[in-house]
Amino acid sequence: MILIRYVLNQNNLNIVIGIPAYNEEKNIGSIILKLKKITDKIIVCDDGSTDLTNDISKEMGATVINHNQNLGYGAAIKSLFLKAKEIDADIFVTFDGDGQHTENDIEKILEPIKQNKADIVIGSRFLSKNTDIPKYRKVGIKAITSLANSSIKTKLTDSQSGFRSYNKKALEVINPSEQGMSVSTEILIKADKEGLKISEVPIKISYEGQTSTHNPVSHGASVIAGTLKFVSVEHPLKFYGIPGLALLSIGLFFGIWTLQLFDETRQIITNIALIGIGTTIIGTMLILTSLILFSMTIIVKQK
Repeated sequence: MILIRYVLNQNNLNIVIGIPAYNEEKNIGSIILKLKKITDKIIVCDDGSTDLTNDISKEMGATVINHNQNLGYGAAIKSLFLKAKEIDADIFVTFDGDGQHTENDIEKILEPIKQNKADIVIGSRFLSKNTDIPKYRKVGIKAITSLANSSIKTKLTDSQSGFRSYNKKALEVINPSEQGMSVSTEILIKADKEGLKISEVPIKISYEGQTSTHNPVSHGASVIAGTLKFVSVEHPLKFYGIPGLALLSIGLFFGIWTLQLFDETRQIITNIALIGIGTTIIGTMLILTSLILFSMTIIVKQK
């Protein structure tokens, strides 16, 4: 244990590990015990648990942040970020409390930061050949990652991994605000805006037993909704403008078709006319929305 801790802290870095936890009494004790091989500075955010997560974490010597009620994964990450800043962390690691991650991979996500090759390092489940990811999770994660990649320069394989490390610069400039599961995407978008370098390393993960406390359907819906929100704000011309132009083009096509048919038959084909009018109106509204949001974004950035 002493040797491992010496290797990881050979540069006298203040390494802090944060664990968001909600009803994790089955896993939290063993996780903290294993993480103590890395550092004594372990923070647990008990997000309104109704079990013994809080008591076990304190008994194991972790610093515990309490939420009086369940506020969500994003709220827990925000509290952990604030505490890590408060205790002046040089490197901050987020480590899920559901027992899926292994402490043996921590050195992998620390190394790029120690070498000044990255500001944020993500442990990717898709870069490891030894990871047995359930098919439904794989499809969902890849879909959400593709959506996230549309808003950032660095193309990632696993935008939703909660196993990450942040250097001091990243801690200083990133302030998470999203309370739900889409906080993972929010952080990446904000990091990209700040010009932070993001990289990935392969990690192993276990899906054996009842590890995750998140319902995959509600989790996926929450992340997609949150990601769409951030994409729409950061890239309004792409998000609203392109669909708006497509719909406006369709509307004009059906409008011209309606006029041609009227000229030939002196009759208005109701269905064709309604499609033309509807798509023209919606397309115009989307284009105006994209222009308004884009203008507002420019004004905000200039302040």
